[in-house]
Amino acid sequence: MAPDVRAFFDAATYTVSYIVKDPASSACAIIDSVLDFDPASGRTSHANADKIIAHVRREGLSVDWILETHAHADHLSAAPYLQEQLGGKIAIGAHITAVQKVFGALFGLGDEFSANGLQFDHLFQDGERFRIGEMEAVVLHTPGHTPACVSYVIGDAVFVGDTLFMPDYGSARCDFPGGDAATLFASVRRLLALPPETRMFLCHDYLPPGRTDYRWETTIAEQRTNNIHLHDGVSETEFVAKRHARDATLPMPRLILPSVQVNIQAGRLPKPEANGVRYLKLPIDAV
Repeated sequence: MAPDVRAFFDAATYTVSYIVKDPASSACAIIDSVLDFDPASGRTSHANADKIIAHVRREGLSVDWILETHAHADHLSAAPYLQEQLGGKIAIGAHITAVQKVFGALFGLGDEFSANGLQFDHLFQDGERFRIGEMEAVVLHTPGHTPACVSYVIGDAVFVGDTLFMPDYGSARCDFPGGDAATLFASVRRLLALPPETRMFLCHDYLPPGRTDYRWETTIAEQRTNNIHLHDGVSETEFVAKRHARDATLPMPRLILPSVQVNIQAGRLPKPEANGVRYLKLPIDAV
């Protein structure tokens, strides 16, 4: 079965969100949504999420799931806002608890924060099957970029989050806490074992030299043949060495500190303080 896929690109964070619709019904899922956030002013807005809401309402869709591929470090999730407007269960991979433990301690979130994943409506296990209307989906645990990354196989399509990029850009960084290049190599080989005609949808695109148009859809066959980091024939040793060298040159994402502390809580912003204002934390000189 081929789901209907509608992409929404946020140029500010180079993020692609998706509405994935069951062709046999009005049911759909939303994957990797974006809450607009200006770090200079500390203001949030909903331009990206409102585009998704408008499409869902215009097409008469029913949202079954609001899915995250991982706890993103480059944008804040709009999942709670979308759920308030459209319904649906907010879900992520079960290994989010490992990420919560690390970052809950880093941000000093206190006794009221629990690293048990219960901020989400559902935690997916590896190999778990679920439905979007009449369409079956399968969850693959694909760690390496983070310990909690999952990919969603939905009909003839797979949504891989940050695990891979377009073939001319390569693969995800592996230098975040719990990331590991050898683990990513194994996860990618698992993905590339899917049927070659499988459509692959990516969470980001960054324009490499020589390309001027943003792209976020490819196929398993194209990745196996052309991915500059992980095409067929690349060994684990070769990939790990290249990934480590590349990661050593990369700056931290611009929104990593606000993004992670919000996203490990299913996109929920901190509760207002006594003055009615919400605050995010900024660790100073943390190891």
